[in-house]
Amino acid sequence: MRLLIIDDDPLVTNGIKVIIEGESQKRGKNLEVCGLGKNGREAVNLYKEHKPDIVLMDIRMPEMDGIEAGKAIIQQDKKAKIIFLTTFLEDEYIIDALKIGAKGYILKTDFQSIYPALEAVMSGQNIFGDAIIEKIPGFLQESNVDDIPELNDKENEIVYWIAQGLNNRELAEKLYFSEGTVRNYISIILEKLSLRNRTEIAIFYYKNHS
Repeated sequence: MRLLIIDDDPLVTNGIKVIIEGESQKRGKNLEVCGLGKNGREAVNLYKEHKPDIVLMDIRMPEMDGIEAGKAIIQQDKKAKIIFLTTFLEDEYIIDALKIGAKGYILKTDFQSIYPALEAVMSGQNIFGDAIIEKIPGFLQESNVDDIPELNDKENEIVYWIAQGLNNRELAEKLYFSEGTVRNYISIILEKLSLRNRTEIAIFYYKNHS
């Protein structure tokens, strides 16, 4: 795993580097921090130079913030994996991170989750800390519940409940389906809406029902 760390505080970048490399050694894993940067502009340039597997990046930074940098990186490489590591829980930042296609959003105070988040994202998962997941239903409180034309009634219902934060087991219990049936419905919804995962379904609902 090759990692790029971006933060405007050198103490933070170096501290995270030490923590991650130490955890990697303990687990017997092969992790290389291929670059450190202090703003979004450096993030974009370093990404072009090193093509890391993951970018671990703060949001508020000088010259170019993390959201703009992430957007620029994903535009040049749609497979780019970006995790935001920040102290900020503002709704605007979380929504923007979801919109641009970030793979994760975790808080610096939850430093023990950094390495597991990296491994999870490398395996294809999206990682959003508990504090972030708890906020997503709140984004939807003022939304209306008009149907999405591309979907049938049951698919629209599933999209609504996914946006409220229900997992597959909870959906199955609510709809009297098996979990396998729920997974099949979600696969169909993802294909119809050209989305990649449940998080994108939730943000799609938010963007289309505001």
